[in-house]
Amino acid sequence: MQTGGILLLGGASARMGEAKADLEWFGRPLAAHVADVLSAAVAGPVVAVAAVDQVLPELPSGVECVHDAVADEGPLRGLESGLIAIGDRADVVFVASVDLPLLHPAFVRGLLAALTDEFDAVVPISDGHRHPLAAVYRTSVLATVSALLAEGVRGANALPDRIASQILDEADLLALPGLVPADLDALFNVNTPEDLATARLRFRP
Repeated sequence: MQTGGILLLGGASARMGEAKADLEWFGRPLAAHVADVLSAAVAGPVVAVAAVDQVLPELPSGVECVHDAVADEGPLRGLESGLIAIGDRADVVFVASVDLPLLHPAFVRGLLAALTDEFDAVVPISDGHRHPLAAVYRTSVLATVSALLAEGVRGANALPDRIASQILDEADLLALPGLVPADLDALFNVNTPEDLATARLRFRP
């Protein structure tokens, strides 16, 4: 199984007040930090997907950058762009939004290893919320993503309901090899400056 990564960099960031990809994370852009996490966890390509006119900060060497073909169509369009860019170079991808500063390679590898033959996705749940943008997908779900977009669907939460998805709650996640309760911070989204400050306090290099 060849693994890859897709990093979604777009989004309005209205509550944050600035683009999340550009946020300062211990001296680096947040986008570069999350890209490094994905690169450390997967064996194949990592593709960063930006909005149509988005100017990106410098990303780590080897990370490929693409832009959405259509503006303002949400994370599902970004996922489609990333899957098209990866093509047949990976069978399975970990998809991460850029607002996951506490994501770490062990969490990514744990979810990738949890994917079994009968499923097309592994989607975690934390605090009662599914995280389809911190999840594992087979690249073969591209056709379903495109079909949802054609139906006018833009949010990623619709995708797990249309494919064979393994949903992992906190207990399931902690049953994965090597994960401990603090590792569930990997699913902490930063949407406001206050969230970012909290994440900095929780960060374990």
